[in-house]
Amino acid sequence: MDTIASLFSFITTPVSWVIVQFHSVYGALFGPDTGWAWGLSIVSLVILIRICLIPLFVKQIKATRAMQTLQPEMKKIQERYKNDKQRQSEEMMKLYKETGTNPLSSCLPILAQSPFFFALYHVLNSIASNDTIGVINTSLLESAQKAHIVGAPLAVKFTDSASKVEALGASLTDVRVVTAIMIVLMSASQFFTQRQLMTKNVDTTVKTPFMQQQKMLMYVFPVMFAVFGINFPVGVLVYWLTTNVWTMGQQMYVIHNNPTPGSKAQAAYLERLHKHVTTHGKVSRRRDKVIVKAIVAKGRDRNEFERKFINGLSKAGLAAQTDGTVIKSDTAAAVEAEDGTPTTGTPKRQQPKRQTKAQRQSAAAKAAEESEQKTSLTKSDAPEDAKPATAAKKGGAKSGSGTRSKAQSGQRKGPQRPKSPSKK
Repeated sequence: MDTIASLFSFITTPVSWVIVQFHSVYGALFGPDTGWAWGLSIVSLVILIRICLIPLFVKQIKATRAMQTLQPEMKKIQERYKNDKQRQSEEMMKLYKETGTNPLSSCLPILAQSPFFFALYHVLNSIASNDTIGVINTSLLESAQKAHIVGAPLAVKFTDSASKVEALGASLTDVRVVTAIMIVLMSASQFFTQRQLMTKNVDTTVKTPFMQQQKMLMYVFPVMFAVFGINFPVGVLVYWLTTNVWTMGQQMYVIHNNPTPGSKAQAAYLERLHKHVTTHGKVSRRRDKVIVKAIVAKGRDRNEFERKFINGLSKAGLAAQTDGTVIKSDTAAAVEAEDGTPTTGTPKRQQPKRQTKAQRQSAAAKAAEESEQKTSLTKSDAPEDAKPATAAKKGGAKSGSGTRSKAQSGQRKGPQRPKSPSKK
């Protein structure tokens, strides 16, 4: 522990100073020796650190997505050079360099807050050991030792002896119940955060070893927190629980507003965006325009959810533009509904109603009856002059038969060709 303290001694004083400043504010509200004053000071320290780490968190998201995009290419390299590890690593580094991806970027927030974590651990351990540290003097040390969070002193651990706990004015049962509940909450929040990432914000169309690793970490991290949590002071448990809750909320916000392409979260997001656009006829928020712009730029490379979104806009008479805006489509015809209200989009084809057998038989009988009536009317209305014409046709046919018999006696049918004069 002395080695760790010496390594992080450069940040111990700033951490203790921040805690004391917050304690002076909350002490005026809740009392300087209360657990509320010291506990909220630690919570405020976490919030301050995480706000400062937001740029690194954004960089972590971009790095994680870039790594997910590169997984198919990485898998090809691993299969191609599976017998040559050196060439495999060279090709991996070349791929990272070409795409501008850094695998360590996804670990930046954890690495950046590690010094604060160990510095806080050392501060609380010094309070439990009755040692002054940083800007925490003797009076503040006594105040911190008196502070209890739901019956558990700020600096005790789950594994502390009964005599040490009683020396700080608490019972061993209360300490172990409080620390056990906090460890369970800390592990559960870590598990839910990782599970939310795996089930909602992962591209399900690509199956890579990266997904298996993330799935394994979903179960490994909570176990690690449970094992190491029994050796953390109550104040450190407050710090780590607050960090996990912050991470969970921050990730929920990112998944809701900027999901990974191809994930279930993107399907839900595009469904909400489609409903908003079809209702208002435009894209209102700037980040929505950025996403629509990216979808339009993909062209034929769009995934299933993005194609469904673009097709839905077309059916609603809208078209997404390259700048992320949405306008009314020129190809969509305006159709008036039965009540006279204009609706955009292609009209649906109306299917005829299916008739019963009795209706079909009655319709067929009615059509046959109408056909017979028309035929009888045609025969009765025929003029009498048509009969001699018919007889003449018959007579002509008879005379024609006589001509035909003469033609058969030696003349050719049809018009005869004139004979050419003979040359003498």
